[in-house]
Amino acid sequence: MDMIAWMIVASEVGFWVVIAAGLVTRYIFKKKKAGLFLLALTPVIDLILLVATSVHLWTGATATIAHAIAAVYIGVSIAFGKSMIEWADVRFQYYITKEGPRPQKLSGIPHAKHYFKSWLQHVLAYVIGAAFLVSLIFLIGDPSRTEALSSALKLWTVVLGIDFLIAASHFIWPKK
Repeated sequence: MDMIAWMIVASEVGFWVVIAAGLVTRYIFKKKKAGLFLLALTPVIDLILLVATSVHLWTGATATIAHAIAAVYIGVSIAFGKSMIEWADVRFQYYITKEGPRPQKLSGIPHAKHYFKSWLQHVLAYVIGAAFLVSLIFLIGDPSRTEALSSALKLWTVVLGIDFLIAASHFIWPKK
């Protein structure tokens, strides 16, 4: 596994460690501002990954699928970051501190609307990640070095379309 792949793994682990530290600080130690500060650090992890990926490619590396996944990770992290933190926050309050409301289980049209909202977040993630991929392809300017980035962008476009079909299907056949 190359350096960028390890950076992605470290970023994902770091993301959840920072969230856990923020939630523990916020609810166990009752330090709301310190907890919020820790939760606000999650974009810094994305910035580190973005810089590492860009520098690695700028210094002559041939793009691999790991570089493409880094772009996808950054897009997903930015687009879904707030909702992932809210998801963890609700579950932490309910299951750990026993103070919050029970997490909702949606079905029917509310579930379909929620899934469609997630699809819109997927579109935002795609726009961010695709912008990063296209920028790298343009800046490197060597198709032989960026083929993995182009291939990943094509695949992600197909995945986004499939995700739309799934989102639409929830309105046609609502979850019971």
